[in-house]
This record gives sequence, structure tokens and C-alpha cells, in this order.
Amino acid sequence: MNTLVICIIIFALSLVSYIINKFPMAITSLLTLIALVVTGCLDGAKAISGFGNSNTVLIVGMFVIAAGLNRTQFVDKMSASIMKASGGSFNKAYAGYIILAALLTSFLTSPMVAFAIVFPLASTTCKQFNVSPSKIMFPLAVVAIGCCAVLPFGYAITATGQYNGYLETYGFTDITMNAFDFTVGRLPLFIIILLWAYFFAPKFSPNQPIVPISGAAASQAEKKPLKPFSETMGYVIFFVAIIMLVFNSQIGIPAWQICLVGAVLTVVCGVLTEKEAIAAMPISIACMYVGALAMGNALNDTGAGVVVGDWLASIVGGTQNNYLLGLLFFAIPFIITQFMLNQAVMNIFVPICLLTCQSLGANPIGLMILITAGSLTAFMTPMATPAIPLAMGAGGYDIKSLFKQGWLISIVLIVGYVFYTMTLFPAF
Repeated sequence: MNTLVICIIIFALSLVSYIINKFPMAITSLLTLIALVVTGCLDGAKAISGFGNSNTVLIVGMFVIAAGLNRTQFVDKMSASIMKASGGSFNKAYAGYIILAALLTSFLTSPMVAFAIVFPLASTTCKQFNVSPSKIMFPLAVVAIGCCAVLPFGYAITATGQYNGYLETYGFTDITMNAFDFTVGRLPLFIIILLWAYFFAPKFSPNQPIVPISGAAASQAEKKPLKPFSETMGYVIFFVAIIMLVFNSQIGIPAWQICLVGAVLTVVCGVLTEKEAIAAMPISIACMYVGALAMGNALNDTGAGVVVGDWLASIVGGTQNNYLLGLLFFAIPFIITQFMLNQAVMNIFVPICLLTCQSLGANPIGLMILITAGSLTAFMTPMATPAIPLAMGAGGYDIKSLFKQGWLISIVLIVGYVFYTMTLFPAF
């Protein structure tokens, strides 16, 4: 059996393993890497080169920098400002929490973390105004999920690094992404989510909890204040790093160097302890990314990528209809992510998208934006993202109520994303 066939078999088995989720995603990714080396589909040195990939360093460093900001009193100060600005109005306070959730999910690297920060504060506000938390917890969770990787900060930067690594690995050497592509390709839908959360979502939310609210909303651990110098440096390091990352091509400093220096300074300046910094490193995501790069290199080196791409292109009939392709690469990740974690779906479908685009001669930028959006628009089951079980506990929801609240915005986003994004970033 030649390496081309073996590589295709390993590729298919890795997809199956991601889907059934029997093993952690990082384990599946590393097992794939090992299988490729053992079977001779990929050289060992090339297989492990992903650990030193500049985008891997960027991803890990950005998580540490974001954890440093979360360790400061930044969020508490923003919440206090929201309460002060509300002037005794629940609706104004709710609008403030919607904006806070949207900003946090842009700055930080996890919708779940963003929602975990916001919901205890919003829950306290609900008690002060005698409003049921079930009216607002799901909309806030949708904002944290659906607005992730839109503004050119945090996750958008790490996703850009990942996708540029994929583009290079799959031979798209003349195409690169930047964090602003996510903003340009998704901003109108970002605004629609905010407007839906404020004006429409409470009308579909239950008046009272359907199941008892868990005690999670009251169990948020209180952070010990940092020393003044460390507190200040937490702000400085994060926002200077973000500005430098946004304009790194103009200033001539590679993005991975910015994130590495920022992560080291976060510890040196006492914002995080060494243990906190290590705990903040997304080792699972990094290993998953390394394995995905190895798979991409093997597909290219053995020629299996061309075979898979031609097969996928034949499935879509060799179509050059931008909107049909857009619907395919948005709707399928959207559906699958209801039942498995969004990060796994993105790692499965971005390579599939690139292989298909190779065969069709298409530009993959818009389609990758849609895959990201589709994977971050799944919020109608507790399997979609860890933020949803948290929202179910904080708002007292069952699965039926999730569907009742989420169906309208899901339809709007599917239609809106496909037509808007593929108009701005056509594949052909």
C-alpha cells in the first residue's frame, strides 16, 4: 500500500476520531502525527516542526497575555462603570453587559471565559432590579459566542495565525489573512447579534427559570488585588501587544515575537505567577494545531491532498457559485458544532475547505471566515460550547428553551453571513 493511500486513510480516521470525540482532540491530533511518521507519510523532523512554528508561539503567547488582563481589576472596573452609567435603569445596565460581553469575547480567547466573567455581575444586577435571570442569560451567552473573533483582538489574532499557517501548509503562498479580515467579513452580523440580544431576545426568553438556577452564579471566586505596578503593567502589556499585533506589518516586528515578549513580561512584572502563566497556556490547542499542520504537510507531500480536493470538488459539482459554496461551508459546521466543540469543527473543516479550493482554483479567505462564524454560531445545545451549559445553569434553561430562544437568530445569521461574507470575499 503506497503512502498516498495510507495518508488518505489516516486523514479519514482522524476526522472520524474528531467527530466521535472518544479521545481528547489533542490526543487525536498527536496520534495522527505519530501515525504519519510511523507509516512513512511524513518525515519526523517535519512532523514536529509545528512545535516551533511561529504561529504556535503566537497562539500560546496570546493566551498568556489575555490571562494577564483577566487577572487585573479591568473587568470589575468596567462593571462598576456600567452600573454608574445605567443611572438606575435595568435596560441601560443590560445594554452595558451586552457590550461588555462583546468586548471581552474579543479581547480574551474564550467565549466561555467571557460569559463566566459577565454572568455573575449580570445576575447581581437582576437581583437588584428584581428581574429574572432567565430573561437575559441566554442572550448574553449568544453575544459571548457569536461575537468572538470579530473585532481584531484576542481570538481573531490567534485564529489569523492558525489560518495563515494552514494557508502556507496547503500551498496558498500568495494569500494571507489579517485580523481585520474577520472584522470586515463579520461586523454587520456582530451588530445584528447585539441588536437582537437587546430588542428581541428577551421576548423569546422564559419569564421564570424552567429548571432551578444552579449556585454557579454566586460562586465566582474573588480575585486578590495585584500590586499597583503589576496592575498597571497588566493593562499596558495587553493593550500595547494588541496595538503592535494589529500594526505589526508596519512596524516590522513578527507577531510571534510580540506575543512571546508580552507573555514573558506578564510574569516578569508580576501580573501572573509562573504557575498561573503555565496554566493559561493552551497546551491542548497547541498540540491540536501541531498535529493539524503535520496532516497538511503529509497531504501535500504524498499527493493525497490533490486526490481529496478533487473528490470534494466533484461533490459540489465543480460549482463556481460563491453563495452555494458559502452555504456549504457555513451550514455544515453550524450543524455539526451543535454536537461537538467548535474548535474541533474548525480544525476539521478548514483543511477540507483548503483542499476543495485547491481543486477548484478558489480563494479560500471568505470560506474560512464562514467556517469560523458557523462554528461560533452554535448555541442551541449544551454540546456546542462550554458557555451554554454555564448559561443553562445561570438562567435555569432546558434544551427545549434553548431552541425556542435561538432559532430566529440562527436563521438570520445563516442567511446574513452567506450573502454578506461571500459578496465581500468571493471565492471566484
